[in-house]
Amino acid sequence: MNTDTSTAQLVHQLSEQVSRLARDEIRLAVAELKDKGKHAGVGAGMFGVAGVFAWWGGLSVVAGLILLLALVVPPWAAALIVAAALLVFAGIFALVGKGQVKQAAPPVPRQAMDNVQQDIATIKESAHR
Repeated sequence: MNTDTSTAQLVHQLSEQVSRLARDEIRLAVAELKDKGKHAGVGAGMFGVAGVFAWWGGLSVVAGLILLLALVVPPWAAALIVAAALLVFAGIFALVGKGQVKQAAPPVPRQAMDNVQQDIATIKESAHR
C-alpha cells in the first residue's frame, strides 16, 4: 500500500470493499436459499404423498376393524361402534389441541420483545453517561 494514500482515499477504499463484500455475501446467501428452497419444496411434496398413502392405510385399518368386529356383531353395528370410537378419539385430540393453541396465544414473541426493550434501556443508559 502506498504510504502517501490519504485518509479520504482509505475510507473510500474501505467503503468499496465493504460494499463488495456485502454484495458477494448476499449473492451467496440467495444462491444457498434457492438450493435449500428447492430441496424443501421436493421434501414437502414427498411428505404430501406419504400423507396420502398413510391416509389410505388408515382407512384400510378402519375397514379391517369393522370387518373383524362384524364377526361377532351385525355389520351395521360394527361400523357404528368403530365410527363412535373414532369420533371419541377425534374429540379428545381436538380438546388437547385447543389447549395447546390457547397456550400459544397471543402469538407475540415475548422473550424477544423483552430482550429488545432491555437493549434499548441499556443504550439509553450508556448515552446518558
